Parts: sequence; structure tokens; C-alpha cells
Amino acid sequence: MIAPSLAQSPVWGQCGGMGWSGPTTCVSGASCVFSNPYYSQCLPGAASSSPQPPRTTTSASSASSTAQTSSGTAGGASPTSTAIIGQPTGPGLNKVAKASGLLYFGSATDNSELTDQSYLAILDNTNEFGQLTPGNSMKWDATEPSQNSFSFAGGDAILNLAKANGQIIRAHNLVWYSQLPSWVTNGQWTNATLTAAMTNHITNVAGHYKGQVYCWDVVNEPFNDDGSFRTDVFYNTIGESYIATALRAARAADPNAKLYINDYNIEGPGAKSTAMINLVKNLKAQGVPIDGIGVQAHLIVGELPGNIQQNLEAFAALGVEVALTELDIRMTLPATDALLQQQQKDYQTVVAACKAVPQCIGITIWDYTDKYSWVPSTFSGQGAALPWDQNLGIKPAYNGILAGL
Repeated sequence: MIAPSLAQSPVWGQCGGMGWSGPTTCVSGASCVFSNPYYSQCLPGAASSSPQPPRTTTSASSASSTAQTSSGTAGGASPTSTAIIGQPTGPGLNKVAKASGLLYFGSATDNSELTDQSYLAILDNTNEFGQLTPGNSMKWDATEPSQNSFSFAGGDAILNLAKANGQIIRAHNLVWYSQLPSWVTNGQWTNATLTAAMTNHITNVAGHYKGQVYCWDVVNEPFNDDGSFRTDVFYNTIGESYIATALRAARAADPNAKLYINDYNIEGPGAKSTAMINLVKNLKAQGVPIDGIGVQAHLIVGELPGNIQQNLEAFAALGVEVALTELDIRMTLPATDALLQQQQKDYQTVVAACKAVPQCIGITIWDYTDKYSWVPSTFSGQGAALPWDQNLGIKPAYNGILAGL
């Protein structure tokens, strides 16, 4: 049998776009259709046989968005970007991820963003996103701002949105050193009293969402980069055992939810990854419930750690799930075509590493658009970290994710 020509892209494959050096024609039964300046795609049965510009109408909102891009924004959209506002043509990231064997491809979101109808239209599209993570509204300061006084309105709003769409919720998070109300950080605690307060918090918050979420990030960011335990009110008062206590309380409160420990800078092998491996081994040896390791994957363009797949395999060998839970890949602004192309390659590398590990069950980007990225306000001079730009148009990174899947 003669192998198919490498000069043609398959159905759903890329066939054109800025910087594209691959095939520009499609296999029989598919045609190359323009999606945006960065991406043309082989679509089944499409009428056009060559990349065609989209038919769009100009509106006040799109003109305003274009002006924002040209004048420079915090999110760092490419100065040459003319990406189309709205959803890309094609099967969608979540649809491709599920076809590739993953449980979901998802996005973080936050309550204030849900009033943005253009943003919401993309977030609601289950072809793109099969899972949501509330970025802030299930954290301790939001859910128990004063002791034993609970507030669930923000978390409920995102949960209800996900339910209406048929999307999975990754619940985030129960115990973390940051975003704690002052009554926790400044309390005069003993081991016994803080253990009781922490257990009460987990019991009420996880209990409120019992049976409605896929998993909980039970303990978030317990390690320093050198692999030592982070010193915070929980570790300083209770010791390492606070982690086991939190996991047991979460299991009791929401028995069917998967229980994760979530951290950053554990994408590749190193002291912090080794510490996570040792912790999970110790928890399992004690009979403590632990179902997953969340690999946040806040990364930098052109600076990916080596051996990501090998590291995910080492986590999976512990008998737990693995997920990329907060993926973004930031760059030093301004964004250039060269940086955007490298970002596309980096997204492909990371996503492909997850896909190659059967126990890596899902990928979440930390919001999907530069418009709402946390990066510029946290890392001065950096941004443009996500696959959708400031104007909700797709970037080359989107195509890197597709290629990785």
C-alpha cells in the first residue's frame, strides 16, 4: 500500500497561517478553510479548497477591541494580531481532548468575568471546555470570611453554570497558605484548636458541594521549591500531619470526590517533585486517602523544564491520577511573532506529555484569555500567557494545544 502524501494535512489538521511551514492542502474530502491570520484548518466537506478570509461584520465592540490591542494592553496581545473575535472553526479543544482519551480540557474562571457575554459565549461552549475551576470563589477567604460563618454564593454561581452546560467542576481549594482571612492567619492557635477549625472548614465547604464536583484541591502548594515544607499557620501549628488530617476530613465530607494535592514547579524532575513523591508515598503508607497530584504548570515561553512526561509518569506510578491544573505559558512583553510561535511549540510539548501518560486525565488552563490572566499583575512586564488573546481571538498557542492532543 502506498503511504498517503505528506504534502496534505488530515481532516482537522492545520493547513495555513502566519509562520506555518507545513502542508497547505488537505486530504480528499476536506478543504482548507481560513479561521484567523494564524490558523487555517482542514474541515470535512467544506466548500472552499483554499484558505479564505472570514466574512465578518465590524461592530463598535470589535473596533474598540482592535483599538485596545494596537495601543497595548496588560494582557500583551501581539502587536500584529488581527485575530477574529469569537470561537475558532473546528472541533474544539475539549472535544479533541476527549477523543484523545482525556476526561476533559477545561478553564479556570471567576465570577466577575461572567458578566462579559462575549467571554461567556466561549466558556459555555463544551466543545472547547468540558471542565471549569472557580479561580477564587471556593477559597477560604471567600467561603468562611469569619469563623463558622460560611458564604457559598460565588462558588454556587460557577457550579450552577457548569451544571447547566454539563461541565465538570474541579473544586479549588480547601487548605492553602494564601487568601486566608485574618482570623485564621492571626489566630492564637494550638494544635488542637487549629485542627478543629480546619476540619470544620473542610467539613462545611466540601460538604456543601458533596456529590457535585469531580475533585478537590484539598491541600494547595505545601512545598517550598527546595522540597521543604512551606512554613505557614498550618505547618507551624500542626506540623506535616495537617495534610493527612485535611485529606481525611475531605473524604468524610465528600466521599465520592477525588482528592488532590496541587503545586507549582513540579512539572519536571527536581527537589520539589521528589518531595511530592515522598509525601504521597507516606500518605498511602498511612492509609490516608489521596487520589491525585495537580501539576499547576505556570510556565515560561522557551524555558520549559526537561522530562515533563517522565515526571508525570513518576507521579502516576504512585497509583494516583495526574492533571495539569493551572496551565499558562507567559512571555516577556511585547508579544512578537517569534515568541508566539515558540509559545505554540511549548503548549504542544506540555499537552503532548500529558496525553502520553494514561493517568494524566485532564488539562485546565488558568482562564482561557489574556483579557483575564493573572500574569501581568503578578509578573511585571510579562503576559500573553493564554491561547486566546485580549480580544477573545485565538493565538498560535491554540493550535499548539490541538497538535499536542
